[in-house]
This record gives sequence, structure tokens and C-alpha cells, in this order.
Amino acid sequence: MEPLISLTILNSSKQFPAGETLHWEFQIDAVEKDELQAVETSVLWYSEGKGEPELGVHYFQRHVKADSPDGDLRCLRRCQTVLPNSPLSYSGTLLKIEWCIRIRGFLTNGKTFVHDQPFKLHNVAIAKSQPLILQTA
Repeated sequence: MEPLISLTILNSSKQFPAGETLHWEFQIDAVEKDELQAVETSVLWYSEGKGEPELGVHYFQRHVKADSPDGDLRCLRRCQTVLPNSPLSYSGTLLKIEWCIRIRGFLTNGKTFVHDQPFKLHNVAIAKSQPLILQTA
């Protein structure tokens, strides 16, 4: 049986403006305490489409048994990070830029398991109630 990863974005949306704080929690089940060697959580972006694929890691945290008083890595963990200004999510015909929260687990037998939770990163919209004023010389 594969380990189960429960991952929840705690914000009210899956679309975030640049600079907003992303909050999430995760927990791992269906695996024995002694089988789980390490757990990593990251916030990253990757590209798909024409050209070479790219990947950038914005946030990364690794937990090992020594980090927990009882050595149990299956407990509920909460995380947060302030999202960057770029690259923004994009879905074109030739290129896609996707953002996700990734949880990766490492078992003592050498196997790994991964779960991705996608979300969108976009520009902060200009509020309609505030006029845009351009100055000319």
C-alpha cells in the first residue's frame, strides 16, 4: 500500500497575487512510523512546452526523525511562505508555467512518494476605485 498524503491549502483560494502569504498543512498516513525516514515540503514552479523544461524552488524544508521528539514524521505540519513576484502562472499554446506545493516522502527501503497541489500565481490587480494617473513631461 502506498503512503497517503493529505495536503490542504488553508487560504480561501487557489489563486494568489504575488506577495501574498500562502498557508498550507499536510499529514502523512498509511505508513508505519519506522518506515518514514524523511519528509520534504516545497513550493516550486516548473515549465512545460517548447524548449528545455525549467524548475525553480521558492521554499524548501526537510524534516528527519531527529526533528521530532518521538521520531514520528507522520504528524500534521503547518507551513507558510510569502509568494514571490515572478514567474507568474501562464498557460499558452507553446509554454506553461505551473506552481505547486510538493510533499515528498522518503522510506527506509529507498522508495519515495510525491504529491503535488497546484495553485496559480498572478499579478496584483489595480483596484477599480483607484484611478491610474500618468504624468507626462
